[in-house]
Amino acid sequence: MASKRREGEHPSVTLFRQYLRIRTVQPEPDYGAAVAFLEERACQLGLGCQKVEVAAGRVVTVLTWPGTNPRLSSLLLNSHTDVVPVFKEHWSHDPFEAFKDADGYIYGRGAQDMKCVSIQYLEAVRRLKAEGHHFPRTIHLTFVPDEEIGGHQGMELFVKRPEFQALRAGFALDEGLANPTDAFTVFYSERSPWWVQVTSTGKPGHGSRFIEDTAAEKLHKVVSSILAFREKERQRLQSDPQLKQGAVTSVNLTKLEGGVAYNVVPATMSASFDFRVAPDVDLKAFEEQLQGWCQAAGEGVTFEFAQKWTEPRVTSTDDSDPWWAAFSGVCKDMNLTLEPEIFPAATDSRYLRAVGVPALGFSPMNHTPVLLHDHDERLHEAVFLHGIDIYTRLLPALASVPTLPSES
Repeated sequence: MASKRREGEHPSVTLFRQYLRIRTVQPEPDYGAAVAFLEERACQLGLGCQKVEVAAGRVVTVLTWPGTNPRLSSLLLNSHTDVVPVFKEHWSHDPFEAFKDADGYIYGRGAQDMKCVSIQYLEAVRRLKAEGHHFPRTIHLTFVPDEEIGGHQGMELFVKRPEFQALRAGFALDEGLANPTDAFTVFYSERSPWWVQVTSTGKPGHGSRFIEDTAAEKLHKVVSSILAFREKERQRLQSDPQLKQGAVTSVNLTKLEGGVAYNVVPATMSASFDFRVAPDVDLKAFEEQLQGWCQAAGEGVTFEFAQKWTEPRVTSTDDSDPWWAAFSGVCKDMNLTLEPEIFPAATDSRYLRAVGVPALGFSPMNHTPVLLHDHDERLHEAVFLHGIDIYTRLLPALASVPTLPSES
């Protein structure tokens, strides 16, 4: 595979750009090319390589650096291989060229989300192995498919497999977000995605009449109730400077459906909502609230879930926790300012936490605008390279966490 390395370019940057050129773009990602790329990296680095097909054409690639004490649980470094679609007409450069401008910005779909982190993991391992290091805990690098469409044929299936159990993961790192300030954001939990379709049925008829009990009237009441809740949460967020977006519940009306003609009052209409429920919310009570909004609108109003995550978990950020102490200790030693938050959307971390593996979402990109899923997604090469330096310090600390009570 041609590297297209520029004169004087850092080899880690060249590798990053090479990975960005692999078109693992939904809805038809070239996973075969990505797996071949990762197999080549494993061979070059002397890492074990396992391919686990969790669904047809959906392979989880696991690269392994064995530790010196197999009795200890392992460190899991997770990243996803797929990227979201692009609208090329809105990009300054081809999103799959991995163009680097004169200022050092690398443009490409996946530059922030999250091919940068995949290569940072690999390059940190490369440095540590080249320096002759060995650590007590095994390090596994997992590269999973389909995260961008919910992980349902990726991590969600993988955590149920015996191959995952065999990894004996004790702690995991996964993706985070860029931070435009000097600080680095680290995510210790995330909101639960609830995708809800509300369906309203009512009396149909001619569009010229004042028909009572129509589907539209009742649906309007539900929409109004939900949007009033949305405004209340928005104001709560804005009124408290200590709150971050992930700490409140968001909701957006994303689809309206119904009707067949201008002059026909429809018997059925529906509205779809994207809720992101904060991890401290009582989910049973919240579902009862949804039911109450529908009941208050009248007869024939129901709701169903297209997605409903009910296992929110919080990873400890207490200084007494050995994993957090190791992570935050390295950041303190490197004079990195951390901003712990709840991730506002959903990542594969939720599947890991749900099976008992504590996980932190961390993409070491500061002084960087948040451009995941955006046009002209880009990352400066200096920020990318600094991220490798950070992981080169983090991995030894995490892979050397002393024996835990559960492991003795």
